[in-house]
Parts: sequence; structure tokens; C-alpha cells
Amino acid sequence: MLQRLALFDLDNTLLAGDSDHAWGEFLISKNLVNQTVHREKNNQFYQDYLKGRLDIHDYVKFSLRPILSYTEEKRRLLHEEFMQKAVKPLLTDKAFELVAKHQKNGDYTLIITATNTFITAPIAKLFKVDQLLATDIEIIDNKLSGRIVGVPCYQEGKVLKLKRWLSDNTTGLSLDNCVFYTDSINDLPLLEQVSTPIAVNPDPQLLKISTENGWKIQNLHG
Repeated sequence: MLQRLALFDLDNTLLAGDSDHAWGEFLISKNLVNQTVHREKNNQFYQDYLKGRLDIHDYVKFSLRPILSYTEEKRRLLHEEFMQKAVKPLLTDKAFELVAKHQKNGDYTLIITATNTFITAPIAKLFKVDQLLATDIEIIDNKLSGRIVGVPCYQEGKVLKLKRWLSDNTTGLSLDNCVFYTDSINDLPLLEQVSTPIAVNPDPQLLKISTENGWKIQNLHG
């Protein structure tokens, strides 16, 4: 029997909040950016994301600009503090239990997120998933450039990135034997590709579509 693929969105799905937006607030708390200007832009980008019209290239440049000069070690130390102060409050027992259930069942667990790898790689390690697919960031001389490498893992790009990964890995995994958990209407292209779509604390648009299609709706944050 082929191994089942279990896909998990990260922000507002496994996390009870958005790590990208939390990163912006964390930078403000560290006085690394102008509070008023950065918060206004960060909030606007987040609203654009919720409405499905985010320019992810502009957003990645904006969110990483304050640390582009940082060495790898300086980035690591800053991210450790970010994890403690901003990410830890977003973790829930239900999310860990869900991932653990799939792991116990022998499923291949994969977090797939639009948020960039700098932010998400340490978070994915907490969940001990088999694989992370995220928006990759260019690194030059061990420093982040602020530019995206390859296809952003966002909307239709999430489908393309996953299909490319599946074709490059002879694991026998398939979207025909796949469950996908997400909260966001941005993930509709992938939800329509998998055999078992599940809406987790869905946004209003996804709630409507999930109800119409008879998709399972699950709460991980209550």
C-alpha cells in the first residue's frame, strides 16, 4: 500500500496566528524598524494576503530588508529570540497532536507554506515533519539578498512547487492519496488537487467553499 501524504499549511493552520506578520511585530519590538511606518506596511501586506492579492516578492523584500546585512550567526540568534517571544505563543497542543497522529499512522508529513524558509525552517523542526516546502530566499556570501529563488510557494505556485518536488523524489507519494489541512482561500488551487481537503479554522471565503463542497472543517485553535 502506498504511503499517504499529509500536507499542512503553517500560518493560521498549525500555528494559531501568522508567523510572517509576527516577524514584523517582532522587528518593531526590537527597535530594528520605524514602528509607525513598518506596522502600517506590515498590516497592509497582511490584508493583501487575506484578500488573495499579495505581491509576495515585494513582501519578502520588505520583511527581510532590516536583516540583509546580518551574518548567518546573527540571524540565527535573532531567530531564536523570535521563536521564544513570537512563535511560542502561537503553538497549540491540538496542532502537535494532529501531526503526531499522522506520523503514528505512517504518513509522510510535509509542511507547505508561502512564508519564507528563514522564518519557517526552525518552526518546521518543532513539528518534526519529514519535509518543508516554503518560499526559498537567495543567499549570497552567506547573507540574505531579499530575493525569492524559483517559484514562490504561494497560490498556484504552491501546487507547482509540490508537483516538482514529487516528481524529483521517487517516494511513491501522490496527490491521489493525500490530505491537506489549511485555513486560507489562497490554498484553493492545492485543495482542489488533493484527495482529502480539510479546512482548518477557515477564513470566510474558504468556509463558504468548504461548506458548499462538503469538505471537512476542523478547529485546531479553540
